[in-house]
Amino acid sequence: MDGSRTGLEAAAWAATEAALRHTSLVVAHTVAKWVCEEAPSGHYAEVRRWMREGATTVLAAAEDRVRREHPEIEVSTELLPGDPRTALINASKGAELLVVGSRGMGGVRGLLVGSVAHGVAAHARTNVVLVRELPRPPRREVVAGVDGSPGGLRALDFALTEAELHGTRVRAVQAWAWPHPSGFEPADPNGEQNALRALQELVSEGRARHPGVEVVAEVVHGHPVEVLKEAAARADLLVVGSRGHGQLTGMIMGSISMALLHHAPCPLAIVRP
Repeated sequence: MDGSRTGLEAAAWAATEAALRHTSLVVAHTVAKWVCEEAPSGHYAEVRRWMREGATTVLAAAEDRVRREHPEIEVSTELLPGDPRTALINASKGAELLVVGSRGMGGVRGLLVGSVAHGVAAHARTNVVLVRELPRPPRREVVAGVDGSPGGLRALDFALTEAELHGTRVRAVQAWAWPHPSGFEPADPNGEQNALRALQELVSEGRARHPGVEVVAEVVHGHPVEVLKEAAARADLLVVGSRGHGQLTGMIMGSISMALLHHAPCPLAIVRP
């Protein structure tokens, strides 16, 4: 929580998720370490008191919204000292899910994600959901970006779980780009159909684990970022793996998930290894 509108939206999304998962919710806000320490009298102490009061107000606003919308869940608040990225990453170690607003106060115009959300998405110890704006009314669909990689398979399974909890359907999407980026490989006339058959097999396996979920599988021609952006424009949630095929060894996040941090038109779930 950072006091922004997206921070409150993130708290509301997390509360709904906690209610469906029958788990508790911790609403956290970060401040500089010195704000949490005892301060001597004088001007420094007054600034510290003012900042603590502001942090308390932020947490109270989020807690109030959560309790109004989901009085059935157990909710607590926590003031985390230190750098926001480090504090949230450390807090994520024992969490089932970490939910953050994808743009806080002071964001650079034109970017849909702040540095805190960016750092958390890359380093969190659990799955991360970034909430910029909640679709209204709900669109009743979860989109999973699937490419056959382990990350894509985890994304599909996460999407199926979410759809089962929310009573919605899943659209499993794989991008099919031609010509090949190298420009040297000949076209495979059956490549797109082969990709669709492979995707349908993965969907069939996933549906066996979640038999009550309706799943649509589609292979779409285009760049993965553009394909997933278009599909997510009609979704309540877009789910991707933190890394997929073709990512450089040593990269913490893949180029596709990195780009979608800035351009996803709905809440974005990044499924960690």
